[in-house]
Amino acid sequence: MLRNAQALGVRHSRGRSPNFWNPLAILALVLPLAGCGAGGFDLSKADVDRTLQTGSVGYATPTPDSTSVSDSLTIRNAVSAADVEALGGGPLAWANADTGSRGTITGVAETRAAGALCRTFTASRESYDGVGMYKGEACQGYRGAWRMKAFDPM
Repeated sequence: MLRNAQALGVRHSRGRSPNFWNPLAILALVLPLAGCGAGGFDLSKADVDRTLQTGSVGYATPTPDSTSVSDSLTIRNAVSAADVEALGGGPLAWANADTGSRGTITGVAETRAAGALCRTFTASRESYDGVGMYKGEACQGYRGAWRMKAFDPM
């Protein structure tokens, strides 16, 4: 290697060919690694720091934004207006012109519990913030008005 450097005319600043095996350079590279062996840093001697105390923070239920509320009302209206027999288990499309969201309602099933008519369903929601799947239940009140009893992400 030294011959190749001399053949190329490479000279050190003092007029000598560079010495690639300079003992001081080797010592400077090896010395920092000396502490890594025996007597250096050892994780088996580490102890748990018990001075730090943590607490728990209660889970806050996120407040639904106006877009998701508007979309759930649109889905509720589509479920309540649907002719379940005519659907025959097929999909029902929905769209909300106010938010630009749209999707499909599937698996609409009608049940009666304590005299109240309820419809369970699964809905997809495509909007500017992504695609989501929801499981819901809409029930008819005693005055005929429908309300969303459950509308939760899957």
